[in-house]
Amino acid sequence: MKKLILFLFCLFVLQINAQTYPSQNINLVGHIHPNTGTVGIAQGGQRYSGCWAWYQANKNKEYAISGGSSGTYFIDISNPSTPSVSAYVPGRAGCVWREIKTYQNYCYVVSDDSPPNRFQIIDMQYLPDSVHVIEDSWNILMMAHTIWIDNDKLYTSSSTYTNGFTNMVVYSLATPTAPTLIRRLASDYPFIQHVHDLYSRNDTVYANCGYQGLYLFTLTSSNTFSQVGSYTNYAPGSNYNHSSYLTQNGKYLVFCDEVPAGLPIQIVDVQNFSNITPVSNFIPYTTSVPHNPYIIGDSLLIVSSYQDGLQVYNIKDPSNPYLTGYFDTYPQGGAPVGTYSNTPYKGNWGAHVWLPSGLIVANDMQNGVFILDPTAAYTTTNSVTLPLSTVDVKESISNGNEIRVFPNPANEKLNIVLNNPLGEVRIVIVNAIGQTLYNKKFTESPALIDVKDFPEGVYFVSVITNNSQSVTKKIIKL
Repeated sequence: MKKLILFLFCLFVLQINAQTYPSQNINLVGHIHPNTGTVGIAQGGQRYSGCWAWYQANKNKEYAISGGSSGTYFIDISNPSTPSVSAYVPGRAGCVWREIKTYQNYCYVVSDDSPPNRFQIIDMQYLPDSVHVIEDSWNILMMAHTIWIDNDKLYTSSSTYTNGFTNMVVYSLATPTAPTLIRRLASDYPFIQHVHDLYSRNDTVYANCGYQGLYLFTLTSSNTFSQVGSYTNYAPGSNYNHSSYLTQNGKYLVFCDEVPAGLPIQIVDVQNFSNITPVSNFIPYTTSVPHNPYIIGDSLLIVSSYQDGLQVYNIKDPSNPYLTGYFDTYPQGGAPVGTYSNTPYKGNWGAHVWLPSGLIVANDMQNGVFILDPTAAYTTTNSVTLPLSTVDVKESISNGNEIRVFPNPANEKLNIVLNNPLGEVRIVIVNAIGQTLYNKKFTESPALIDVKDFPEGVYFVSVITNNSQSVTKKIIKL
């Protein structure tokens, strides 16, 4: 049995290493896939989520820090063609979400998966030999969706404590091993339901507030928050404002809307906080899900797009962005192969683009950690074209009418959108053993369905027209 397991593991590694990753102007330098076990994998099969990187100046070494489903990997990429795991810190097993940031020689790790969960502070100064865990408890914080560090302040979004939830929190890192609470956004702006992600520079916070849109706050000298702007009317109530990044000159903000699928990347002018204006929008493919944007200087935009990989854009002229390179970390699916998985959490979750070497670290949820050389994409002035399959990737029931079901996984509400409503449709939801839990007719789109009382598991959503044409999509209820 041991020999069989070893053989299967080696075969799996050989398949991963032999995989071809479509790319142009971005070269694969190194690849590592340490999370190959069968225990502690997230529901839906996700093995990785957020990532970061760290430069150890006194030893001139670079590390990729990868959020795995059951812990955090510290990977020495100083020889990028042969990356190796230097240390591993376990966390809650089976996590879909794990996010990481660094300050000085400390690494801060949060997760937004169900409790019990913990906030971790890890001392990296002893790398590559080891790391030391300083904090691993819920004394400071239990859960957060993501984390950001601005100078000596630590921000956590959608934060959960032993005594409840709050939309956003800022801590002082005057003592990096013991963050101290400065202010909760809810103390000043309780109408913000939650902050999904955020970018902050010099105490100005660009808060991505989901379906409420984009809000700008400043942390004042009296340690209270003051709203200084918002951008909420570009698609009211239908776009989920997910994440953003600011150009170095502070003039333009790039943001991504995660759901529904197929929403464009937006560039807005934020020079006047009281009058934020659109500049341009674009998308890798009409069916992509751009997830996280990153900016170098004023002219280079790097975007992680779930099943469609990582793209580099020249945004020197923000009104006319163009693609200069791409690397597809998930060749199993996406527009280039003509099919998308019904489970959304597949492919490129995120990246880190600011190492001194210029290398990019990219986390793919299924395929592991990629070390990429984007030099050609950064330096070319020519545009490139993404590969596209001849297979139709849209699911439709009549006259090209595309069906969208989101969010997936779902927790409380499920949206079902028909681009071109066909009159009356019937929506039927059955569980994995064929039991019907929902059966109702609708005449308007979108249809909003309450699923909060559904048990966790896999379901099949069928949309049936009055002429008996239908499309079925698989969803996960968390």
